[in-house]
Amino acid sequence: MGKILVTGADGFIGSHLVEELVTKGYEVKAFVLYNSFGTWGWLDTVSPDIMQHVEIFQGDVRDPHGVKTAMAGCTAVFHLAALIAIPYSYHSPDAYVDTNIKGTLNVLQAARELNIDRILVTSTSEVYGTAQYVPIDELHPFQGQSPYSATKIGADRLAESFYRSFDLPVSIVRPFNTFGPRQSARAVIPTIITQLLSGKEEIKLGKLSPTRDFNYVKDTANGFIEIYKSDKAIGQEINIATGIEISIGDMAQELIKQINDKARIVCDEERLRPEKSEVNRLLGSNDKIHKLTAWKQQYTFEEGIAKTIEFFRDNLDRYKTDIYNI
Repeated sequence: MGKILVTGADGFIGSHLVEELVTKGYEVKAFVLYNSFGTWGWLDTVSPDIMQHVEIFQGDVRDPHGVKTAMAGCTAVFHLAALIAIPYSYHSPDAYVDTNIKGTLNVLQAARELNIDRILVTSTSEVYGTAQYVPIDELHPFQGQSPYSATKIGADRLAESFYRSFDLPVSIVRPFNTFGPRQSARAVIPTIITQLLSGKEEIKLGKLSPTRDFNYVKDTANGFIEIYKSDKAIGQEINIATGIEISIGDMAQELIKQINDKARIVCDEERLRPEKSEVNRLLGSNDKIHKLTAWKQQYTFEEGIAKTIEFFRDNLDRYKTDIYNI
């Protein structure tokens, strides 16, 4: 096994993936976003026992020279670095094109030039838009319902083109809605949990009827690793999904029951997506990942939620609970 570069290693999923890779004996280089504070994002909170086995590279995926430098000496790349917040993409779409499309192009170009053995490009279930049929398999049409999802569709198709044009050993990894410790408060589960734990009894949310297929983050991380281990996954785009859907409203009520049953939900107009942009239903098929890899879901939604609440109880001071995080 050679060295694996993880871009976006400082983020939510990326930091968990670094932990899982090191635990499983892989050699890891973590590409983190350069900043003047010298922080490594969520990797700053990871156990020193893990971090002593991790090489850090500070850079920016928008810089092709830095990307190529980071990839030198690696045999595989797990490309997770991206701008992901949908509300922020409404008013800063340029930044999403630069990071999500051009950043992915930089990774693909460098991988081609350096003859990297395996490249995993991270997609998102948002590329499907509202389900036209369920469960959503990998043949489902794509629909860019936000600038974010449009840039991820573009990045996915670039990755496909490099596989078809240059025989680059690419897999497109498409997690459905991942949740768990360290997630940003811009996501719906942390939004609800942080409001509840801060003592609020009016929980501000947007639309409650949309459904989502929620993956616990450790299951998502292990999905990446199992896809990497499977030669059958080369040239494929693969969902990581549970095949179970839950509405935002039902999920919120479960969290209210567990944390503060006196709380109630109120609609906040600011949190509503534009009508044609709202993804109303996501329910993924996991037939393909089961067919091509040894991946299995290890955590139920209830187990994942319990671990997530525990994390936020211990780390509430890291989150701004009095503002709408986008």
